[in-house]
Amino acid sequence: MAGAVQQSSEGGRRRGRRRGRTRPMAEINVTPFVDVMLVLLIIFMVAAPLSTVGVPVTLPKIAAGALPGDQDEPLTVTLTLAGEVQIMTTPVAPSELVSKLRAIAAERTSDRVFLRADGGLPYEQVMKVMGALNAGGFSNVGLVTDIGGPELADPTDPAAAGQ
Repeated sequence: MAGAVQQSSEGGRRRGRRRGRTRPMAEINVTPFVDVMLVLLIIFMVAAPLSTVGVPVTLPKIAAGALPGDQDEPLTVTLTLAGEVQIMTTPVAPSELVSKLRAIAAERTSDRVFLRADGGLPYEQVMKVMGALNAGGFSNVGLVTDIGGPELADPTDPAAAGQ
């Protein structure tokens, strides 16, 4: 950093110093540091949503909110409408799913896994994959959905019964 020099502004004499002598400023200019940190913050805010798993599926919409996040990168298992099963972005044969999940579970500290299934799949097919996740060592399964779907009405609510 470059040191700045400040001119003495006192009009009279000072003891032990000559008139007109300059002295170094001992202040740190933090403005460039703050500018760099703000630019880095904006870059990370823009880049963070791009790091999600990109297998295209049509998720069902529900009225519930999102789950709190983990520090670990979440393991994601995806079921496409065509019936394909993928761990993260790698396609896996259904017969090899349990063995691959056991190998992954042996390396991970967390038993959390996110299941992304296309909304057009039969319930039975989704439950078979959930059973395979449990057999593979993952008992903490989170179902991934889109937010903003229809809400279920309470049948005991008189206002909802009139609709």
